[in-house]
Amino acid sequence: MTALLEIKNLHAKVGDKEILKGLNLTIDAGEVCAIMGPNGCGKSTLSAVISGHPAYTVTEGEILFKGEDLLKMTPDERANKGVFLAFQHPIELPGVGLAQFLKTALNAKRKANGEEPIDAVAFMKYMNVRATALGISNEMLKRPVNVGFSGGEKKRLETFQMAMLEPDFCILDEMDSGLDVDALKIVGQGVSVMREPKRSFMIITHHDDLLQYVKPDKVSIMRDGVIVKTAGSELVKEVEESGYDNF
Repeated sequence: MTALLEIKNLHAKVGDKEILKGLNLTIDAGEVCAIMGPNGCGKSTLSAVISGHPAYTVTEGEILFKGEDLLKMTPDERANKGVFLAFQHPIELPGVGLAQFLKTALNAKRKANGEEPIDAVAFMKYMNVRATALGISNEMLKRPVNVGFSGGEKKRLETFQMAMLEPDFCILDEMDSGLDVDALKIVGQGVSVMREPKRSFMIITHHDDLLQYVKPDKVSIMRDGVIVKTAGSELVKEVEESGYDNF
């Protein structure tokens, strides 16, 4: 298989605190990789560094995305190249309509990739198909981004945004946190529908709630800023039975 993302000897810090301490990880095209580990091990830091969060400083190592140096790209360049981060705590954007927000984001990506902008009629058709598939109502589409939504609804909208932008690499940062069964199914459905040979997923989680609906191709365990073990999906069961003390 062809590697979509290659992380080599990655070190990163916030302020003076080193969090990632020589992390190595490869995710192939079409692969779903679950990243599991205890609180504070660096899982969310990893997602932030890949997406280009300015609060984190990379001090050593490299990240290659489709063979290109991801660390030399700005956050918007990374997004236009196909990197998508679904937030653990999606922010609210008062006064910014969801449909207009998505149309602007989609056309920005199309422009960056040399494509013509999508017109209003084509966009509405495109959006309605995906909204129907994920149970997003017309009423939700008319509201400002995440304003007045429950935690579960915000996570569903993150999945919807992912389906709209069709990224090549999707990072789900603890999206199963606080979700009920119905919301988990919708998020799982969104991932399952989008799985294809060119698209990869990195699912960051503490436990197996979401992984009951999305079977990963491999599971990597993080401890203290590094990957300590990688195996198949059977590793999820080992974690649930024995916790992280054995790693």
